[in-house]
Amino acid sequence: MDTVVSAQDLVDQLESLKQEFQRLKAAEEAFNRQKASLEALHETSLGLIEKLDQEELLENILERAASLTGIAHGYIFLLEPGEEYMEMQVGMGFFKGQLGRRVVKGQGMGGWVWQTEAPEVIEDYKAWPNRIADKGLDKLRSIMGIPLRNEGRVVGVIGLAHVEPDRQFSEEDITTLERFAALAMIALEKSRLYADVRRELAERERTEAVLRESENRYRTFLESSPDPIVVYDMEGVATYVNPAFEQTFHLSRDELLGKQIDFVPPESWPETKAAIQRMQSGQKINLFETRRLTREGKVLDVQLSSTLYQGSDGEPLGNIVTLRDISARKKAEEELDRYRGHLEELVGERTTELAQANRQLEQEIDERRRAEKSLKKREKELEAQSHHLEEVNTALRVLLKQREDDKKELGEMVLRNVQELVSPYLQRLASGRLDARQRTLAKILETNLSNIISPFSDKLASGMVQLTPVEIRVASLIKEGKTNKEIAEVLLIAKNTVLFHRHNIRSKLSIKNKKINLRTHLLSMEQ
Repeated sequence: MDTVVSAQDLVDQLESLKQEFQRLKAAEEAFNRQKASLEALHETSLGLIEKLDQEELLENILERAASLTGIAHGYIFLLEPGEEYMEMQVGMGFFKGQLGRRVVKGQGMGGWVWQTEAPEVIEDYKAWPNRIADKGLDKLRSIMGIPLRNEGRVVGVIGLAHVEPDRQFSEEDITTLERFAALAMIALEKSRLYADVRRELAERERTEAVLRESENRYRTFLESSPDPIVVYDMEGVATYVNPAFEQTFHLSRDELLGKQIDFVPPESWPETKAAIQRMQSGQKINLFETRRLTREGKVLDVQLSSTLYQGSDGEPLGNIVTLRDISARKKAEEELDRYRGHLEELVGERTTELAQANRQLEQEIDERRRAEKSLKKREKELEAQSHHLEEVNTALRVLLKQREDDKKELGEMVLRNVQELVSPYLQRLASGRLDARQRTLAKILETNLSNIISPFSDKLASGMVQLTPVEIRVASLIKEGKTNKEIAEVLLIAKNTVLFHRHNIRSKLSIKNKKINLRTHLLSMEQ
């Protein structure tokens, strides 16, 4: 019996030793795995910390997280500015096509870990009630999310997933990924700080470039300004003068910079000191008129403006003085004052003359009024005379009409007498035995007699035409159709004389140098 018990005890002890050995072996394997995990984490952290570019660092973090757990599918969500949502920045495997996806708190694995601020493992994502409603995610099976914390708050989520139905995450995977997330956050923070430093350096370089550009711009402005400009420190020592200052006061920079400029005339010192005191108390000196000396001692009238400039600490470093030579303007103003005084004298004289002219005008107005009264009286007298003259004119018109009627009656009586007492005898004479010359003269006599009693001769002798007696005789013969030769023979004159009279007749009848037949025109006048 004792032997049996001893054997059983031995078996029990052997079994106990075997279990202890297995436990120790399992502990050793866990220790080795933990050691390997820590070594991998250490190597990973060293590799991550060397990365400075955030995009490259995120990809490296995801790759190393996947290699630590032996998983091919993963992603990293990061909190966006404004903290309203997280966005998937990198993805691998299944999640490579999900880049840019955004989640809010409680939405999907990323939003759930953000809300709970704790690691989360889901064995079957498809059956999880907080999953994202996207059929493209139905292939996911077991999924794990680990928060990325910075200063006690979640700023991102690392997620890994299986798509095989029989694979699950272990506690060791969760522990390893938590440790890795802490190291990854250190690397991300370092990258962020590095990015901030780079942005700060870039901003500083841009600021320095802007300052250099601004300095060059203002220096160019100062150098090209037509007005003299001088910059003083708070001790009154010149630190800058522009070319216009040198040209205006005939003083060079070499003899001015680092010294107090002595170009204030003695009589201008009191007002200059008062202006300096106002400027040092913070007041701006604007368009202050004073005087300054050139190298040769010439006094210039200047208009001065001055203002303090400050350093980065707000303390005044000196003042900038702008001067403008107004000597020519002052001289012009003096001349203008003299001219204005002269004008005032002229205006006074002119005013006196105008006053005298006004008195004369008043006298003339009085005289005109008296003259108007006299004119009105004269108008009444002239109106009475005009009425009398109208009556006289009426009587004269009656007499003239009677005279015209008598003249017409006389003309008709003369015409009848000529036709009854003269014309028959002239016709008998022309039909008698006469030579050609005598017959022509008889014909002319008859024609002239007809013209005497017709309006043609009256028209030719009227004031409108003003023909001489010879020109009237020539015109009558032309109207009868006589040639120049025949007219010359009848009037016993030369042919050229006839031409001369024809030229004068055309001139007096206003048909000279016109294509008008003289005989036709004379015949038309008879109508």
